[in-house]
Amino acid sequence: MALGFFSRLKEGLSRSTAKISEGITAVFKKRKLDDAALEELEELLIGADLGTGVARRVIAEFRRTRFGKDVTDEEIRTALAEEIAKILEPVARPLELNRALKPHVVLVVGVNGTGKTTTIGKMALNYKQSGLTPMLVAGDTFRAAAVEQLQVWGERTGATVISGAQNADSAGLAFDALTRAKAEGADVLLIDTAGRLHNKSALMEELAKIIRVLRKQDTTAPHSVLLVLDATTGQNAISQVKTFKELVDVTGLVVTKLDGSARGGIVVALAEDFKLPVHAVGVGEQAGDLKPFDAMEFARGLVGAG
Repeated sequence: MALGFFSRLKEGLSRSTAKISEGITAVFKKRKLDDAALEELEELLIGADLGTGVARRVIAEFRRTRFGKDVTDEEIRTALAEEIAKILEPVARPLELNRALKPHVVLVVGVNGTGKTTTIGKMALNYKQSGLTPMLVAGDTFRAAAVEQLQVWGERTGATVISGAQNADSAGLAFDALTRAKAEGADVLLIDTAGRLHNKSALMEELAKIIRVLRKQDTTAPHSVLLVLDATTGQNAISQVKTFKELVDVTGLVVTKLDGSARGGIVVALAEDFKLPVHAVGVGEQAGDLKPFDAMEFARGLVGAG
């Protein structure tokens, strides 16, 4: 029997959950919540990639509401999930398309290997199933595999894929795609991009050029800039957000690869540090494995509550 999305999310967070849950069980066996216990809990949260800011915020709230009380590990897990959800709720916002734009232009960025191309394919399927017309742009022209992968998703979803020759100018391709998307009445234009961070200046220029050329047709484009992050990279995701915020005006995040090796605590640290909307999370390679981000669901899955 196929697992439901929440079950798969919990399974995907198992590495983080084990670290937090086993640590909580070790610290709290019907124990008074004193200074020593709070210090151990803070170290545990930092070690699970939630970041020092989140850890201090959670500990401060525990100190205010539960200090000196006898607590069980399950009570701590439940309370911890509630505190983490409070941090995540402001950023748990689905990507809203402006239906009046025709098309709403979405530029998808991120380092190579984070799952940008797969994410675009899954988004296209979701839009198609909602009755919208997506069009895809294979803008990572340097990697033949990325172009081929997007073409497979195009066939799977029935979406038009605009591609060019290998190493073709991505900006020109995006311009042509926007022209065609307007002519054909597409609702959303999803543009894949390269992610070669080892050459940051070249990537910066390429992304800037794509945006500059799109604005020759539509001064408001791109209407959304999504940064796709791989949850298995842990703290490295923070430096990726900083870098891409320098390169482009990132408007929201998609977190992928929430599989058994994911370091899910990083999502909480990102929410606290950047306040960027987290539109969706991915738990696998299948088309239905990308879902809107749910704060409480994620928080409970992360700490192994319920």
